[in-house]
Amino acid sequence: MQIQMLDFVVVGAGFFGAVFAHEIKKAGKKVLVIEKRDHIGGNCYSYDDPATRINIHQYGPHIFHTPDKNIWNYINFFTEFNDYRHRVKTTAGGKVYSLPINLDTINQFYSLNLKPEEAAAFLKTKTGAVSRPTNLEEKAISLVGRELYEAFIKGYTAKQWGCDPRELPPEIIDRIPVRTSRNDAYYNDHYQGMPRGGYTPIFEKLLQGIDLELRTDFFNRRDYWKSIADKILYTGPIDRYFDYRFGRLTWRSIRTEIEAMPCDDYQGISMMNYADREVPYTRIVEPKHFYRERAHLTRGTVIIREYPHDDPAEPYYPVGLKADREMLARYQRAQADEKNVIFGGRLAEYRYYDMHQVIAGALRTVEKLTGAELWPKKASSNEGS
Repeated sequence: MQIQMLDFVVVGAGFFGAVFAHEIKKAGKKVLVIEKRDHIGGNCYSYDDPATRINIHQYGPHIFHTPDKNIWNYINFFTEFNDYRHRVKTTAGGKVYSLPINLDTINQFYSLNLKPEEAAAFLKTKTGAVSRPTNLEEKAISLVGRELYEAFIKGYTAKQWGCDPRELPPEIIDRIPVRTSRNDAYYNDHYQGMPRGGYTPIFEKLLQGIDLELRTDFFNRRDYWKSIADKILYTGPIDRYFDYRFGRLTWRSIRTEIEAMPCDDYQGISMMNYADREVPYTRIVEPKHFYRERAHLTRGTVIIREYPHDDPAEPYYPVGLKADREMLARYQRAQADEKNVIFGGRLAEYRYYDMHQVIAGALRTVEKLTGAELWPKKASSNEGS
C-alpha cells in the first residue's frame, strides 16, 4: 500500500484503538490502524458458529455493563443491545450456590434461614478485625469471613491468577460485590446487555472507512511506522513496547475448550464457576444464554471450558504482583522519553479495565488532542440508578 504521511498510526484494533481511530478521523485526521491478528476487535472478537448459529466470544465472555449513561449512549450508536442481565452460579463441594455471595448463599452454606439484617450481623462475627487488608486473602476474609473465602474464593482465585491469593493486591476482589439481600445480579450497573449481533459488528462500524492492515506486527517495522506518522497510538503490552528492558510484567491468559452438546440446554445459565481447586477449569460458559431471543434460530448448544494459564504471546489480564507494580513504575517513567507515542488501554496501561472504561479512556484521549468535547452528554431517557 502506498501511504502518504499520516497523523496517527494506531497499533491494535481493540476497543481503545478502534474508538480512538473512529473519533480522530471524524476530527479530520489521517489515520491507519494496524493489527497483528487476522481480525479486528481485540479480545472482544466474536463470531457465529456455523454449526449451531450461536455467537461465540473467542477470547472469553464479554458482558457489556456500565454505570455511565454517556458511555451507554455512545456505544448504542454502533449496536443494539438485548436485555441480558448477568447472573452466575458456582459449584463448590458438589453443590451449586449463587454468586456473588448473597443472602441465599449464606443461608444455604450455613444451613440457616437468616433475614438480611441478621445475615449482616452474622457476617460480622465471621470477618474478624482486618482494618487495612494488604492482599486479596485478607480483603476477602474481611468481607465474608474465612469459611466462605475458603469455599468460594480461594481455589478459584488460585486457578485464575496462578498464584497464592496472598500475593495479589486487595483491590482485585472489589470487582465482586457481597450482599445480604437476595439480589443475585453479578453487576450493580444500571446499563447492561449483549450486542444483538455480537461484538465484531461494532468494530466494523467503528473502523468503517479507515485504512486497516491485519496480520501486521508493529514490532517487525517499528521504525517505519514511526516514520510515516506524526504520532503512534499504542495499545499493546507496555513491557513489550520497551523490549522488556526492566523485565517482563506478569500477565494471565486463558485457554478454552469448545464443545458442541447434543441438547438444547446444558447447564441452565450462561456461566457456571467451579470454585474447587481440584477442578482444572475455572468456569463453563454456555453462550446460548447470552442471546435468549435467538434461541429459536440455534441448533443444540455449545459449552466453553476456561483454563487460565500463562501465555506471554496472548496477555489477557494484568496480575499486578508487588514486583509488577514496581516494574510498571519504571516503564511509566520511560514513557516520558517517547514524545510522539500515546499509550492507552488495558495492556498499555497495565490496568484491569472493563470495556466501558476503555471506551471512556479513548474518548478522553481524543478530547485532549483535539480540544473538543466529543460527546455532548445529552440526557438519556433511561436514568441510571
